[in-house]
Amino acid sequence: MAEALTPLEGSVYNYLLDFTAENTYQPSIRDIGKRFQIKSTKTVSDLLQSLARKGFIERDPARSRGVKLLGFTGGNKTKPVPYYGKIHAGDPSILPENRAGFITMDRRFVPTEEVYFLKVKGDSMIGRAISDGDFVMVNPVAKAKENDIIAARIGEEATVKTLTHQNGTVVLAPANPADREITIKASDDFGILGVVCGVFRPFVTMEEQTAQITASN
Repeated sequence: MAEALTPLEGSVYNYLLDFTAENTYQPSIRDIGKRFQIKSTKTVSDLLQSLARKGFIERDPARSRGVKLLGFTGGNKTKPVPYYGKIHAGDPSILPENRAGFITMDRRFVPTEEVYFLKVKGDSMIGRAISDGDFVMVNPVAKAKENDIIAARIGEEATVKTLTHQNGTVVLAPANPADREITIKASDDFGILGVVCGVFRPFVTMEEQTAQITASN
């Protein structure tokens, strides 16, 4: 799963987003220290370095305002949510280098700072209104309960299924009668990536629109 932010890191990250949206430039290290009553500039720098290490920002430590908010497009009260084209076997499974881009969301619909999107392949969950090509928002810090829709990892493959148990064994249930359940064996390289907390369905992606324009010319 993605590494969780501390409460202070989450507050600083949201402050960076809001300040930049309102002022069109980023807060300085001293601005951040003043806002959160942190006297040490090194402590603020360490907070920014942690946000960078966890994949939320990039920074130039040589500049006071040298922070790049990854995926930020300037909208007020919004959050860039990363999406991933592939996952990694083992833990952590979500790596910054596998990030394929961002989807900017209204923060009212984002339950935690750590959420991310995965793109769905196949129609195994059409009975739960999740279709091929949808982007599912995954909350990696929520504890998965019985019958939750989850994103799970089997080796390097991600799948979205309903979490169930049979005789103490994890069974991933589809929502399509044409698909089979997946019974997780003790020897399987398996992990729960998080609980699905939202679905985003683009009818036409920018890539598809560009391809259509190119084909028509």
